[in-house]
Amino acid sequence: MIITPAEPHDVTKLLAFREEAADWLRGLGSDQWSRPYPADKLLATIESGTVFMLRDGHTTAGTITLTPDAEEGLWTDSELIEPSMFVNKLTVAREYAGRNLGGRLLDWAGDRAFRAGAAWLRLDAWTTNEALQQYYLAKGFTHVRTVREGVAVNGGPRVSGWLAQRAARPADHDFTDRAPTPERLPSAA
Repeated sequence: MIITPAEPHDVTKLLAFREEAADWLRGLGSDQWSRPYPADKLLATIESGTVFMLRDGHTTAGTITLTPDAEEGLWTDSELIEPSMFVNKLTVAREYAGRNLGGRLLDWAGDRAFRAGAAWLRLDAWTTNEALQQYYLAKGFTHVRTVREGVAVNGGPRVSGWLAQRAARPADHDFTDRAPTPERLPSAA
């Protein structure tokens, strides 16, 4: 499988991924991702070069967003001084479930973060999705705290405030990486 940067034409696929994941989560009793994600915001993240696609031939098996920018209001000033990269919107197509692609994408993200000079790979997860939180703990993340107050970047109530981190580290994710070499983080230069 190959990891490549997302391209503008991938917006449709990414929105479909989110809808598929929301339907699956709804079947599990979770309201995660039940609000539609604005296509223009998704396109902006693609154009910023932070969205990556996992491709299996002509099929997209998964996606991950990896950014040096934390969502406002989640991490403290002292935490933000530490060079970090942040995982968002990790999604694996249901037809690829059960193959540890999510774990391998997290390993890829941690490796990329390490190569950028980050000390930490950080994420925020849905506050009420305990199964997802347990998944991240099983993948080596440590729970930092849960932020419930405040307003999310999209203007709605804060629903994704379970914060976790693990050390950025080299990893053998076994993907062919076609993403450009990550830029060094300013605080790691």
